[in-house]
Amino acid sequence: MKHNLKITAIILLMFLLTQFIGLYVVNTYATQAVVNGNVTNVTGKAIPYGMGFQDQGQIPDVESIIISFIFSFVIAVSLVFLLIKVNARFILRAWFFIVVVIALGISITAFLPSISYAAWIGLGAGALLAFLKFFRRGFLTHNVTELLIYPGIAAVFVPILGVIGIIILLILISVYDMWAVWKSKIMQKMARYQMDKLNIFGGFFIPYASKKVKEKIKNYKTAGKNLEKMRFKVNVAILGGGDIIFPIIASGVILKTWGFLPAIITTLGAFAGLTGLLFFSEKKKFYPAMPFITAGIFLALIVDYLIFVI
Repeated sequence: MKHNLKITAIILLMFLLTQFIGLYVVNTYATQAVVNGNVTNVTGKAIPYGMGFQDQGQIPDVESIIISFIFSFVIAVSLVFLLIKVNARFILRAWFFIVVVIALGISITAFLPSISYAAWIGLGAGALLAFLKFFRRGFLTHNVTELLIYPGIAAVFVPILGVIGIIILLILISVYDMWAVWKSKIMQKMARYQMDKLNIFGGFFIPYASKKVKEKIKNYKTAGKNLEKMRFKVNVAILGGGDIIFPIIASGVILKTWGFLPAIITTLGAFAGLTGLLFFSEKKKFYPAMPFITAGIFLALIVDYLIFVI
């Protein structure tokens, strides 16, 4: 096991909680729902801040969506690496901050009643949480905001994808994840740059001390030594944002096309894939999470199809 049982359980519980929050947020903004086995149009909340594709005309076909996504993804990754290369930390932090504020605003608005200025109240709350996340860093402020960021982003993309589209997307992302972690090691470089230079990280971040370090700290306290000026080596358990958001998108797509129970099964499939990875991974080794999560989702989709679709 890569991390101890307590830390592994915390990551898994946060992952599962974020998935369920994501389903709620996605359902709140849904324009389609499954009623008595049939897909029907519904009137959900409009996604605020001009982020809703459902109000921008006809949704393009699967091929156009995938091509556009790949093109946008390549451009975004290339831009990030260019900014990292020139060490444009202010621009990167500003970019992250804006995305976080909007995503938090979308998620928080989903929980607010349909009142006037609800979206602006959500945006204000999102801006406050983003400020705490960036400028009052701490374990709680970072991870609590992460629980709400990815549901907001997922709600934007679920309306433009179907089952075939999300299957293709998961395969592509999984292949990229394996290349980025095992071959090019881009993911490790990006994670280190975020933590060391930007003082932010997109995903769950849980630092913890080993038994030896805890024992050393305990002995120093007993001896009355000042711990504030001492440095101790700590381990870090992380789960990237992409590993959190794509399962939400997958479950959201299943929710709007096959219904609530199939979406729950899809979420549990993603959870099972991540659980398998965390329990069987080895210490001091890096693993791409998406292939394992995708495998769990695909097994869940087979179950969904056999039980609810055929």
